[in-house]
Amino acid sequence: MNNIVAIVGRPNVGKSTFFNRLIQRREAIVDSVSGVTRDRNYGKSEWNGKEFSVIDTGGYIKGSDDVFEGEIRRQVELAIDEADVIIFIVDVEEGITPMDDEVAKLLRKVTKPVLLAVNKVDNSMREKDAIEFYNLGLGEYYTIAGMSGSGTGDLLDKLVTLLPEAEAPDENAVALPRFAVVGRPNAGKSSIINALIGEDRYIVTDIAGTTRDSIDTTYNRFGFEFNLVDTAGIRRKAKVKEDIEFYSVMRSVRAIEHSDIIILVIDATRGFEGQDQSIFWLAEKNRKGIVILVNKWDLVEKDTMSTRDYELKIREELQPFTDVPILFVSAVNKQRLLKGLETAVEVFENRKQRIATSKLNEVMLPITEAMPPPALKGKYVKIKFCMQLPTPTPQFVFFCNMPQYVKEPYKRFLENKMREIYNFEGVPIDIYFRQK
Repeated sequence: MNNIVAIVGRPNVGKSTFFNRLIQRREAIVDSVSGVTRDRNYGKSEWNGKEFSVIDTGGYIKGSDDVFEGEIRRQVELAIDEADVIIFIVDVEEGITPMDDEVAKLLRKVTKPVLLAVNKVDNSMREKDAIEFYNLGLGEYYTIAGMSGSGTGDLLDKLVTLLPEAEAPDENAVALPRFAVVGRPNAGKSSIINALIGEDRYIVTDIAGTTRDSIDTTYNRFGFEFNLVDTAGIRRKAKVKEDIEFYSVMRSVRAIEHSDIIILVIDATRGFEGQDQSIFWLAEKNRKGIVILVNKWDLVEKDTMSTRDYELKIREELQPFTDVPILFVSAVNKQRLLKGLETAVEVFENRKQRIATSKLNEVMLPITEAMPPPALKGKYVKIKFCMQLPTPTPQFVFFCNMPQYVKEPYKRFLENKMREIYNFEGVPIDIYFRQK
């Protein structure tokens, strides 16, 4: 893990705007409503050739009755524990508030270096107003404007001098596969990841839509290593009320696009609903490996046939792409979660498998000879040769004399034959016909 910098402060002082500026991407949601960020958001940044990870935390609040705020307080304290350097952001427009004093009191007990950044200083008048922040007892301050970026250079120059020396990077390091955990709001995505990584990294409450950003965690246990991405729940466009939630849904859709494997979590008590299907087809359209976890299985009344019937019902909805692993799990009881991970890793392996051209022809040509495509207008299609394309996802091309006469059902027939012979469970396959 490289050096970690935590950004803390009370709500709505511009922590996420500063975070987005550091990582040069709009990862954290920014809105003028206070208290938008809830979990710790992680990103990577680099300054003067030094790389470091940045944690954006929710605003620190004391003595509030919001369910999330007690949790946010815990997350901020955890972030301070994890960090090497802490950037404490305050707002020049509002001056020192009692809440700033609370945070300063917390930070004065910390032995780590703390940089005080006075945000929203975008003219010389405000430079003078910033002097009062000496009263926080944290020494020197830096004036910045998160929106325009002025003053951030001096702050970062100081920051990199405080970071411990990093170890030399590994030349042979591989990019880790990304597994995105997606689903409707409140299906239990964050609980599943917390159970897997063994720490309360994500805030979990009974309110749907607690997680708002898509957040990465490197998972390295039991011989597996990959990035787990927790995403905000995706619901129908018509149901997206706050525009904050609209951004969250957009983030989740983007997380699907940037991942290798999609772990679709569905709520057993609600069944496989229309929204779950849309997420499934979104992942399928993006040609991602898919694993379905039916969570909250401990809350369902069961008899001997319930698992089988439930699975059949889901597979009916998934037609024609039914070769998808479905597991019944419970995040609360930690039931079968590791099995779910093993399956996701297997799907990842299936997705990148390559089949030698000679072997493929040995197997597939006898099948196409025994069952050629139906003749159309008295014309017979002859398949001469097939191969796998060098693409990240499994794609196959069959060369024949008249590709225009090969229809969709025959492509599906070939796909089913391939799935019987090779293990492509959970992976969408593309089949093309080309002129020989």
